[in-house]
Amino acid sequence: MIVACWSGPRNISTALMRSWSSRSDTYVIDEPFYAHYLKEKKLKHPMYKEIINHYPINYDSIVENLTSSIPNGKKIWYQKHMAHHLIKLTNIDWILECQNCILVRHPKEVISSYTAKNDLKSVEELGYFQQKEIVQFLRRSNKPFQVIDSKDLLKNPETILTIWCKKVNISFDKKMLHWKKGAHPNDGIWWKHWYNNVINSTEFQKYQKKDITIENKYESIYNESMDYYAYLKSFIK
Repeated sequence: MIVACWSGPRNISTALMRSWSSRSDTYVIDEPFYAHYLKEKKLKHPMYKEIINHYPINYDSIVENLTSSIPNGKKIWYQKHMAHHLIKLTNIDWILECQNCILVRHPKEVISSYTAKNDLKSVEELGYFQQKEIVQFLRRSNKPFQVIDSKDLLKNPETILTIWCKKVNISFDKKMLHWKKGAHPNDGIWWKHWYNNVINSTEFQKYQKKDITIENKYESIYNESMDYYAYLKSFIK
């Protein structure tokens, strides 16, 4: 079974990958399209040269790997994806073979966290638009999916993970609530720049509401993101 989680940046996607990696029956992979995305978009993210040189950049080759046998003889392949790394949304038929989950976070929290680490020039860098496109594709294809808000997960991780596991017909494992501190073997090499919080964690952190003000220069990106976020949230049951 392939479980594909489609997130945007600065969500709890890495903590969620930690959670799934704690299962003895699960293999995880960290943002397999990142190098392809950086190369095609000609983006100079932190460590972009190292990333492009270290990972595959051909989309078809990456997909072929992601849809092949699950590594290490595991039963579940948990794939942590950034939705905005899908550049050509007309070529995603392969996700129909996956159990797809859309992970969302309030745009205020995402934009605040993202701009503390990187420049933000377009709403498409945040993944909301691509998440909307993925959902619409899955709906047209009559394929089930689920949407999880990171706020709900942080407030009650056991409940949300139990529901998720039930929907994909596997048993919830309490090991998913804890993981080992530090960098993990399957982390992308970019962990040194982006994962300073999660590498010091051993469990999901309690949700804390923050007083966030969006800078004027990001207001249009925020407003558009909110439209997509509201649409995606409408599928949470």
